[in-house]
Amino acid sequence: MSLDIDSALQLRRNQSLTSIIRRELEQMIERGELSAGERLNENALAAKLGVSRGPIREACRGLEQSGLVNVVVNRGVFIRALDGREAAELYEIRAALYGLAGRLLAPIVTDEQIAILTGYVEEMDAAMAAGDLNSFYPGNLRFHEAIVEFGGNARLAAECAAIHREMHLLRRRTLDMPGRMATSNDEHRAILERIAARDPAGAEAALEEHVLISRSALFGPLGHYPDA
Repeated sequence: MSLDIDSALQLRRNQSLTSIIRRELEQMIERGELSAGERLNENALAAKLGVSRGPIREACRGLEQSGLVNVVVNRGVFIRALDGREAAELYEIRAALYGLAGRLLAPIVTDEQIAILTGYVEEMDAAMAAGDLNSFYPGNLRFHEAIVEFGGNARLAAECAAIHREMHLLRRRTLDMPGRMATSNDEHRAILERIAARDPAGAEAALEEHVLISRSALFGPLGHYPDA
């Protein structure tokens, strides 16, 4: 059977377009433009992004697989609203994963990587001083993603990325609390200090504490699960 080159190229273009749209929708969730429980309007999104409804639907299927939306038959697509227990459990898993990332990175971190992480902390300082959550939040993501990436464990990076996607539904809420940007970046500085000191146990503990402080800010004392 001969390969249909035109069909193959069209499939690749469609897949690429779907990936672009999926990432744009993820970023809209990150920026808080799409809120938990909100119904996605396919027509409005298609008009906004300048595409047909087909790629929007395909992107939403991908978002459903990553846990960001729920598809309800005959009703539409809704941004997923995590219940309290689900959210608290995600924080606990994230704390363990990031603790591991810190422990892996600290013994092998380079001076160049420390400089990159320092730059992210300084960028977040500037965003915090300006009261600009829309700049602080991406910097926060880059800081944590870099720690995982620099550690060099590809499977850990994949697991963290999956948790990241679901956590977008919650993390802006925490950072939007009064004073939380400032305290969060103080915690980032403590994490960086332990990594720069090449202290695996200290880096692990600082990262776990950072995540669990956010959990407590939303749900109260550790060990207490909120009602579902």
